[in-house]
Amino acid sequence: ADYLDNGNNKMAIQQADKLLKKHKDLHCAKVLKAIGLQRTGKQDEAYALAQEVAALEPTDDNSLQALTILYREMHRPELVTKLYEAAVKKVPNSEEYHSHLFMAYARVGEYKKMQQAGMALYKIVPKNPYYFWSVMSLIMQSISAQDENLSKTMFLPLAERMVEKMVKEDKIEAEAEVELYYMILERLEKYKEALDVVRGKLGEKLTSELQSRENKCMAMYKKLHRWPECNALARRLLLKNSDDWQFYITYFDSVFQLIDESWTPPAEEEHSLEGEVHCSIEQAVNFIEERISEESKSSRPLRGPYLAKLELIRRLRHRGCNDEHKLGDPEELMFQYFKKFGDKPCCFTDLKVFVDLLPPSQYTKFIRQLLDVIPLAAAAENEVALPGDIKALQQHLCVVQLSRLLGIYHAMEKKQKLAVVRELMLRYRHGLEFGKSCLKTELQFSDYYCLLAVHLLLDLWLEGEEAAVWQCLTLLEEGLSHSPSNAQFKLLLIRIYCRLGAFEPVSELYSSLDAKHIQHDTIGYLLTRYAGSLGHYAAASQSCNFALRFFHSNQKDTSEYIIQAYKYGAFEKIPEFIAFRNRLNSSLHFAQVRTERMLLDLLLEANISTSLEESIKSMSLSPEEDDIPWKDLRDNRDLTVLFSWDPKDRDISEEHRKLSLEEETLWLRIRSLTLRLVSGLPTLGHTIQPKNSEKTAENGVSSKIDTIRALLQQLEAAVDSGKKFLEQKIQYPVLGPPPTRMAGFFSSGSCQCQTSLFYLVSDIYELDTNGLEDSAEIQERIGSSFKSLVEHLTDLFNKCKGDLIEVRDGTLKTHPNLLENLVFFVETISIALWVSSYCDSVLRPFKSNLQKKKKKKKESSVAMPPVFTHFLDYVTELQTLTSNVIDHIKGLEIILTALKLEELSLKDTLLLQEEKKFTKTVQGKVQSSYHHSVQEIGELLKKRLDTIKKLKI
Repeated sequence: ADYLDNGNNKMAIQQADKLLKKHKDLHCAKVLKAIGLQRTGKQDEAYALAQEVAALEPTDDNSLQALTILYREMHRPELVTKLYEAAVKKVPNSEEYHSHLFMAYARVGEYKKMQQAGMALYKIVPKNPYYFWSVMSLIMQSISAQDENLSKTMFLPLAERMVEKMVKEDKIEAEAEVELYYMILERLEKYKEALDVVRGKLGEKLTSELQSRENKCMAMYKKLHRWPECNALARRLLLKNSDDWQFYITYFDSVFQLIDESWTPPAEEEHSLEGEVHCSIEQAVNFIEERISEESKSSRPLRGPYLAKLELIRRLRHRGCNDEHKLGDPEELMFQYFKKFGDKPCCFTDLKVFVDLLPPSQYTKFIRQLLDVIPLAAAAENEVALPGDIKALQQHLCVVQLSRLLGIYHAMEKKQKLAVVRELMLRYRHGLEFGKSCLKTELQFSDYYCLLAVHLLLDLWLEGEEAAVWQCLTLLEEGLSHSPSNAQFKLLLIRIYCRLGAFEPVSELYSSLDAKHIQHDTIGYLLTRYAGSLGHYAAASQSCNFALRFFHSNQKDTSEYIIQAYKYGAFEKIPEFIAFRNRLNSSLHFAQVRTERMLLDLLLEANISTSLEESIKSMSLSPEEDDIPWKDLRDNRDLTVLFSWDPKDRDISEEHRKLSLEEETLWLRIRSLTLRLVSGLPTLGHTIQPKNSEKTAENGVSSKIDTIRALLQQLEAAVDSGKKFLEQKIQYPVLGPPPTRMAGFFSSGSCQCQTSLFYLVSDIYELDTNGLEDSAEIQERIGSSFKSLVEHLTDLFNKCKGDLIEVRDGTLKTHPNLLENLVFFVETISIALWVSSYCDSVLRPFKSNLQKKKKKKKESSVAMPPVFTHFLDYVTELQTLTSNVIDHIKGLEIILTALKLEELSLKDTLLLQEEKKFTKTVQGKVQSSYHHSVQEIGELLKKRLDTIKKLKI
């Protein structure tokens, strides 16, 4: 066992063998040997050994534990349940084995068996947790039941009765048990009963979370629409803590609900269960004013009361009330707020919500007013006035962010914008002085100046200013050198490099972000969207692996979380874990990465290092199966991960999100169908059978061709929907979701080529079943398909021609679309070759039969059917075309190597000396990345060329 712990698996196997020589029935030694075998990649031997031991139904703890470890490493948790089921039968009173059995069921989600195992445990050892394990398993059955009715009428009422029994016998001990009771009543929509539990004696046990009881009461009051109680409780909690934002929201919601219902407090008794109720605008206004005057006495400044005042104004304005003037002028209030909190980074995000209250005509005046109160000092007359300390710097930064949000920078023309960029960078570099003592992991105080400058330059770039994008990269690289852990710099660099078609610097940037766990799903798209499409195949494989590793381990990890939740009685977390797992399993990104990963593997290996058939078999792909949950796809991408200070009309909207999801789903459908069509090719292959069993063979294979034809129709439909979608010509914001590759797929002509290739498969199949004799028409059709395919492929190649990077007026311009087209070309030619090898497999047997006939008749002139010459010509043309592309790529490599970037005069950008070195770095990175892409594409094409040479019949 020590050897296994240290990872020395071979020694472990040897030691186990020694032991087994002496004691050949030592179960535990066998299992430890099996673990060693599993870890050295001998899965089958390991499994056989393990099953040998399991068949003997061991009951010693060592063997059971060792087998559990082994099965977990094999990803076969269902075998653990069988193991403990047997053990429990032999040792029926073991608490330990029963609880292991319960946890084994939990791992595989067998809720009904968990319920039974929990009760069996409780009978052996009457401990409360065991009883409630069983209750929780009933709730899990209700959650996982497809039939809503069943869970409301059977599982939940049963769970409720089980808890009530404990309540009546006064056996409730722990907080978790009360939580569970509340959870059942809430799911049964018995809100009144739930409220009584929380407010009653049992509710006193709810102590682990702050305000746990109050929050639960509030939730129930809302469900029951008991607005007086909502209001009174929120009021009471705000008196205790006037900085708790969620209660302000409830307070306002309930006040307006009561006004709308014209509620009046009863004359004699209490207003409500929770005490005094406010039900008029007057009372609300006074209440907020009181909170503000209270705040002035508190030891530390609180933001809540001031923001609540703005929130109330916003709501009154929204309702069209005329009472807002009683609270004061929003502009003045925001100004006062800035004076009080302007030096806190949160000041901007606080005010961002309320800028709509300002009339646009007041924007510039408001900004000027803010600037006037910041202590800035200029060294000389016409120099920029700079802050003297961090407080003043934060205040100034807040104003700059507000200026961007109010659209003041957007309205400027090019010259002014460039002047602002200069000023912001000057302020950025000056601000670095305040952060000299910062650690590497801390951000510099003035980083936002640099980011805002880049945003301005991005505006200019989108307006057609080519040089601006290089300046963006220059400034970001400079920023990153001073603040190496600033994620915003890295994310923005990633987006810009990808838009320029340079993937090489991105891998490093992304890995330095050190994305953890769920981020592989939320921001992984930044990587996986571009790696393959820009020809970095090795990096694409790697980035898909990162993501897939996370998604697969999520399955296993979630089971462990659930088990921990049972052990510690955190029952309310269990449904959350399940929901989390489901959300990840139906993640759009997961489906995309799975599909692209398989297409990529086929592209790199099929018919190069292994045959297409073997590759498809190893991925267990089949054309009939579709494992993508189309109905439940969840878009878990974080599209706001990049900071943006844009006004609402330029920022990413709900509409953009919807459209992006639609586009991603359409593209995924096209890719998934392509993959399934390719996986159908080997199933059409020849199976040589005796004459009399022709009927069975027909049925077997003919259903295969029907599958292919059905998929082809689905592909046509998906392509049509894709084209319709693109007709809308949607422009996402520059920092919004990146568009898919769909537009390039259509415009390059790749789509048309790939579809015609699959139609060709159908024709060849027909030729195969009809034979050569009377199939002149099919042969003609195949011949003209070959011809038009070569034409289409040549067109596709022509769309790849041109300089990838050109120098124009002293600036660089990249053409990433040419690179994407080249990648599409490689993929399309690969599909063409897979289809050709299917043609080859059909035509070869025909040819050898003809030659046999020729020998028999001893004639020299048996006419060769035309399809052979068509195919030969086609293969020869494919070979010539591929060689031409390879030569073209060699040419590109030479041009890219010869690009002398030093000679670029960046004249009009007024670059400082230190910026120049960053510019050089940036351009070097882009050049090297393009070079790398072209090399990888060239290498792959050479391998494909070799496979063409084998296709001569």
